[in-house]
Amino acid sequence: MRFQVLDIAFNPPHPVTGAEVPPADRLNRIVDTAVLAEELGFDSFAVGERHAGPVLSSAPTVILGAIAARTSRILLSTGVTVLSLHDPIRLAEDLATVDQLSRGRLEIVIGKGNEDLQYPLLGLDIAKQYEYLRENYELLRLLLAGEDVTWEGRHRQKLEHATTLPRPFAGPFRIWHGSATSQFAVDLAAEHGDPIVSANALQPRENYGVLIDRYRERYAAAGHDPAYGFVGAGSGGLFLADTTEEAVEQYRPIYEGQVRQQDARKHAPGAIGEVTSFRTLEEAVERGPALVGSPEDVVNKILDYHSTFGHVLQAVSVNHLLEPAQQEDVLRRFAQEVVPQVRAEVRTDLWGPRDERRAAGFTAVDPPARTKRDTKQRDTTKTEVTV
Repeated sequence: MRFQVLDIAFNPPHPVTGAEVPPADRLNRIVDTAVLAEELGFDSFAVGERHAGPVLSSAPTVILGAIAARTSRILLSTGVTVLSLHDPIRLAEDLATVDQLSRGRLEIVIGKGNEDLQYPLLGLDIAKQYEYLRENYELLRLLLAGEDVTWEGRHRQKLEHATTLPRPFAGPFRIWHGSATSQFAVDLAAEHGDPIVSANALQPRENYGVLIDRYRERYAAAGHDPAYGFVGAGSGGLFLADTTEEAVEQYRPIYEGQVRQQDARKHAPGAIGEVTSFRTLEEAVERGPALVGSPEDVVNKILDYHSTFGHVLQAVSVNHLLEPAQQEDVLRRFAQEVVPQVRAEVRTDLWGPRDERRAAGFTAVDPPARTKRDTKQRDTTKTEVTV
């Protein structure tokens, strides 16, 4: 399995103490965390994007550019690029700049976003978010793949003989599709033979599983190469301690404070995909995707979800409300005590030498074989779509 660190750059006041992190500190910590993730052997680091609410990721390509300058190996990504909001010309230019700065270490995840207030803020009609997504995606593909592009759509002016600069570092980089609540995203990914990343953060696993299953069915029906039907999955938070009981007790105040903050916003507390379905941390640990517990229990949970989703990319997020030293400790412990055990049991070609569609400047290096757990080594048969 491959592992990614994701930061959406949320920055509300601490829900318990009310303390606020200065934006400059929060943004620089993202870059520092990416450097640490590379040091710890993570495969990828992703930056989210939002344009409303207490969040600082309105310019993800700027953050990725800063990370590119501080790193040399790790794959860079987005989580997600809110493509419905963007002019594909400007986005192609920005993304290709990051791709050049990183010397070909970029892949992106696209989606419509999970923040309704972004659309009126940017003068767009939220009722057309899926129309925007499809049209912008199809134009972005053309712009990244070739020069002298002539195109006509419904939501922007006609293009004639357009070439965006800079060009991508070594041809078009891979585009993943973020999947959280709608069939549209997985259908679009399957139609074009792209991989998906399930949000897997706020809802019961069966809600995400339905969309993953649909993706695989549509991908196979479209006749795409089954070797590239990769699935990734997020998680509902990460916190480690020596025992799961200790982890839950230490993390509960932050988790439940964040639930209260979510409820205080304009969307309804029960809104699907916008607020968590799990009102207490115990619920999130027992029935949801939260990776809160002992390293051994977190390993078991990731493998249990893998048995349902067949995913080969696991994204994790360290809560920004923890003290910086504690954030580093959680990430380091995850890399040292969880990642090796999961990698020993879940094999994948994603980003390896046999993945010919991987980012041009990145090849994952698998660590030396370790002693496996008692369970039989797993393979990625769920990821390989049978046509």
